[in-house]
Amino acid sequence: MSESKSRVLSLKRGSDAAPSKNTEERLHKVLAQAGLGSRRALEERIADGLVKVNGEVAQVGQSIRSGDRVELDGKAFMATALTEPARVLVYHKPEGEVTTREDPEGRPTVFDKLPRIKGARWINVGRLDINTTGLLLLTTDGELANALMHPSREVEREYVCRIHGEVSEEVIRTLSRGVELDDGPAKFKEIESIGSSDSHAWFKVVIEEGRNREVRRLWESQGFQVSRLKRVRYGDITLPRLLKRGHSEELSPEAVAKLLKSLGLEQHPDGLTLHQVIGQRRARAEVKVSHEDRQAGYVAGHVADEGRELRKFDNLRDEGPARRGRPAGPGRGRPAGPGGRPAGGRPGAASPRGPGRV
Repeated sequence: MSESKSRVLSLKRGSDAAPSKNTEERLHKVLAQAGLGSRRALEERIADGLVKVNGEVAQVGQSIRSGDRVELDGKAFMATALTEPARVLVYHKPEGEVTTREDPEGRPTVFDKLPRIKGARWINVGRLDINTTGLLLLTTDGELANALMHPSREVEREYVCRIHGEVSEEVIRTLSRGVELDDGPAKFKEIESIGSSDSHAWFKVVIEEGRNREVRRLWESQGFQVSRLKRVRYGDITLPRLLKRGHSEELSPEAVAKLLKSLGLEQHPDGLTLHQVIGQRRARAEVKVSHEDRQAGYVAGHVADEGRELRKFDNLRDEGPARRGRPAGPGRGRPAGPGGRPAGGRPGAASPRGPGRV
């Protein structure tokens, strides 16, 4: 990898590009930008007296400035000016990692392996449970994270799953029509059989919400257990075929701008965000990003059958059969180029889809 082409991820820019220290913004908007919830939910928390600014209980509609101290859920934050547009990171989550910043049981967390950044923090877009692998999106823009997660956006999440036992056509029809779960009705928007053996079957499924363990619970409602689960797509963003587990890849600025535009969000917000004052986890790994020689990082299937079985499905969107109910058309079923599909989608072509814890 050429050192001249690689760079350490950082959100620091020259002082001439920084917003004015006198920037003032509504408190609930700043909280949302920091990824602490939606604007509506945060306004309710402010109204309930659960937020403090500089030691005083905050009021609905209150504004804050850079340097103000904000307290929420027992944590203290400092308001600081945003110094650079949003960044988005694609992380290939392995089995055995949790998606919280701190784990009371001391289990490994995805945040241990993320690149260090200054002037912002990584916010995970939804969650994957400890046994689920694959695509996890992270961003420095809290409002972008909230937009991608909100059920009203109906952003597609695509998974490959292995099911023990033989699955009948009637079960597939039932899961496509919808079933009643503890937290309301749910269904697979798409479900496709992609392989089977004497003991298990492989399926590709698509959902439009990110409810807790939704894919697993849908299968469990029909008496089936999911023994392997991997997310391969979130909205238009697919898991790069050559991205190793436990590694990350940054979306290009152009891909991020396109994503923001599709969601009706600003590309370069000049405002404030929050940084935790105490107990902030520092990444142990410093990840370098390069747009060259990605194949050099590829390692063939290794350690345990989770790697051997799931890696062959990394490129399913290019090589797999047509989805159930959809004939194969132009562009479907063709193998990817030598480098696979990049994190931002198919090179040189716009996807017809909108952007996208199981």
